[in-house]
Parts: sequence; C-alpha cells; structure tokens
Amino acid sequence: MSNSMDRLLQENLEKRRLQHLYRSRVRVDSGCSEQLSINDKLVHNFCSNDYLGLADNAVIADAFKKGIDQYGTGSGASHLINGHSKAHCDLEQQLAEFTGRPRALLFSTGYMANIGVIGALVGRSDAVLEDHLNHASLLDGGLLSRAKFQRYKHRDCIDLDKKLGASKGARKLVVTDGVFSMDGDLAPLADLADVAQKNDAWLMVDDAHGFGVLGDTGAGIVEEFNLGMQEVPVLMGTLGKAFGTYGAFVAGSEALIETLIQFSRSYIYTTAPPPAVAVATSASLELVKKDHWRRDKLNQLIARFRAGAEQIGLRLMTSNTPIQPVLMESDTQVLEANKKLLENGFMVGAIRPPTVPEGTGRLRITLSANHSEQQVDALLDALDRC
Repeated sequence: MSNSMDRLLQENLEKRRLQHLYRSRVRVDSGCSEQLSINDKLVHNFCSNDYLGLADNAVIADAFKKGIDQYGTGSGASHLINGHSKAHCDLEQQLAEFTGRPRALLFSTGYMANIGVIGALVGRSDAVLEDHLNHASLLDGGLLSRAKFQRYKHRDCIDLDKKLGASKGARKLVVTDGVFSMDGDLAPLADLADVAQKNDAWLMVDDAHGFGVLGDTGAGIVEEFNLGMQEVPVLMGTLGKAFGTYGAFVAGSEALIETLIQFSRSYIYTTAPPPAVAVATSASLELVKKDHWRRDKLNQLIARFRAGAEQIGLRLMTSNTPIQPVLMESDTQVLEANKKLLENGFMVGAIRPPTVPEGTGRLRITLSANHSEQQVDALLDALDRC
C-alpha cells in the first residue's frame, strides 16, 4: 500500500514540476527584516508582509520577553478551558477600541479566523457569495460552511447584486478581501456595503493586508472608506503582517463575538496563542497608532517604486498598496526572473497558479517602511537588468 501511495503521489509531484508550478522552501538564517541571511549571503527582502517594519522592532521584542517572564511560553489550553489570559483580554479590548467596535476576539491564525467565522454565521439553508480573487482561507471557509457557495466577478458589484437578488438563502453573507493579497488592489467597499444592505445581506471583510497600513490611524480599509459597523458588521484583521507579531482577530458587535465564542469550531477547539504574543502585540498596536511616519514613508516608497517601474517599462498591476505585482509572460519567466534577482541579492515572491489564475504569473514585490530609497532604486536596477 505504501509503495502504491508513494508512486501515485510522486507522479503528481513530477507533473507539477514539469508545469513549472513546483513550490520550494528557502531556509532563512536570520529574523525578518529588510535584509535576510540565506545560504551565508545577505539579500534584500522584498517579499515579506512586514509592511511597517515591526517584525524586528526592539520595543516589541522587549514586550515579548516580559510576557514570557510573566506567562511562560505557552497558554496550555484553549480559550474556553484555561488558556484565556489577562493579556488576551487586554489585547481584545484594545483592538475593539482601535477598530471602533464593541468587542474583538483573538484567533490563532487568519486562516482559522476566516474558516471559523463563516462556518459560525451560515449553514446549509444559507448563501455565501465571495469575490472571485478572495484568499484561499475565505474560499475554503465558504465551501466548508455547507452554505450555497457562489463567486462573483472580481470587484464587480453589478454581478454581486444580480447573484444576491436571485439567491434563496435564509441568511446571505458577502465576503471579500479588503486588499487583495496577490493583486494589491482594494475592494470597492462602499459599493459592496450598499449592495449588501439593499439585498439584506451581511458583509464580512478580511483586512489582513490593510490593517495597520490603510486609514489615518492604520485601522485599515474600513477607516480608509470612512465606514462603520452598520456597513461592515464583520471585520477580520491579522497581526502577523503590518503588526509584526502573530495571530488574527475579528471585531464586531456583542452578539457577533458571543456567537463566535459559542459556535466557531476553529476558535473553540484549538489551543489559545501564547499570552506573551498578546503582550507583544499590545506594544505593537501602540507603535502603529503613534508612528505615523511609518505609513508616510511606506507611501513614499510605493510612489517611488511605481514611478521607477514605469520608466523601465515593467508591467505593473493597479495597486497603491505595499503589494506591487510585476506581471510576467509565462511561469517559466517568473521562475527565471526570480532566480536572477536572488543571484543579484534580491528576494521577491514568484507567484504562479493555482495561487493566481492561469496566465497571470507574477513577481510579487512587497515594500516595507524599513526599506530605504536606495534599496528600492537598487531593486529597480536589478529588475531592469533581468
């Protein structure tokens, strides 16, 4: 049986390799920063989601150490047994205040949050409608919920309105990314909210890549569009990207959060994150609120990169976020360009199907407030040579 299994698995692996879709891990010998140590060589890091440059921040690291001194390294159990510490409570309250909502609930990961939220809100007699380019965790959450699952065209409110109008679901949940992780564009949130309210549907936004980056205070896309809980009742954000720590949260009404505590399987049946991570994230939240210069500098670097890319004729997608995809002619070209850039000291993402649709392979370049103008210019020069 084992030999038969391995043979079949190996055939599928070889097929993926021949299609230039094989994924490989790169071992990094340093912490996340604007430079990484790979194979005893320093390379410029243009592929992380550390948008505000907080992943190696000394203030957050000190808070993490103090949290370990106070709470140890693990939580020991789920939130509903004895894993829910004062550090978790404090962070949930701080996140609720930051997002302008009555309550917030911590999850171990964004993936678990999305699966858990959708599954708790809709079921067999309901409908869930998702943007065609939503993150895999949102799509999986919709499928696993057993609700009637449909995808509307990317950012197309007319298509969404048509599908909602035809839906027979008892409950209707509209789900979208705030910032689309592979394209870097924004959901048309105000229009989506109008369509959802017109059709008596609930709107859920995954703001993983906008939280900390968008809005005057960094509260994300909902703040950017000046919307509230009435328009966007379900808000999810992650803490492992712009916040530089780990985990995720959902913010909303008292009834929403209590519903998730009672019915969200990925919340109920998993060990709580270490309390020390919550302590570190509380420190990170203060820096996000206080250090406006991080967002200002990030926006300057985005503008600089886009202007330089236009000058050398790169095929950029429409994005004013730290996610700057450079479209390639083929998956082979994506891999070749990625390899040449790494040889020249630059690490970027090589994104191919099934992560993105067929024929849209790209270099996913991400910018951080820790980058310098000189690093951005050097990356542009390397891209021009490649």
